[in-house]
Amino acid sequence: MANLSSFKEQGRKIIGVGIPNYLSLIKVLKIDPPKTLDVFMKPSTSYITEGPIVIPKGFLVNQEIELGVVIGKKAKKVCEQEAMDYIGGYCAGLDMTAVNKITEARSKGGPWTIAKGFDTATPVSKFIPKTSVPDPYKLQLWCSVNGKLRQDACTSDLLFNLAHIISFISSYITLEPNDMILTGAPPNFGPVKDKDVITGGIRDLVDIKFEVIEDK
Repeated sequence: MANLSSFKEQGRKIIGVGIPNYLSLIKVLKIDPPKTLDVFMKPSTSYITEGPIVIPKGFLVNQEIELGVVIGKKAKKVCEQEAMDYIGGYCAGLDMTAVNKITEARSKGGPWTIAKGFDTATPVSKFIPKTSVPDPYKLQLWCSVNGKLRQDACTSDLLFNLAHIISFISSYITLEPNDMILTGAPPNFGPVKDKDVITGGIRDLVDIKFEVIEDK
């Protein structure tokens, strides 16, 4: 198995769940639960583990805390019954999203690449070995901005579970060691601006802290 503690440097791709994947968020949005997964990709160059989150000029950006799943071994056309065996570990990740750019992309039927993949758009925590997580569906994600709690949710609230996500993606895209999957955001994500400080993590396991600056 690869040295997963350096997944940020060695991972070749980041794949995110592109639909509401928390039942609580679906309730807030007042929509029917999605029946199938949709995913998007972010470049590995969007990773940061320290230093500021830099908002490009003209971008209106939301913070979204998510559970990151780090792949431990090559996965291709994996069945759900075996999918959890391909997990090497976890992390807390922020899926920074330029809401104005993604709205523009949706209106034109275009891709989300710039909205989701700009430099510093994927701040992550340190790697959490799979052995440190007895039950990935009992993880409490949280995120605050300037000390005010925004997101606080348990992974038991996921609509599509981790096994289904891995099986679905690997049916079309081969997952490799150190690849990371962002599994979707719980409700109450929102805008951040220059000089904001984002804190968050997975309770009792890992914390993150990032300052936000606006590119002049």
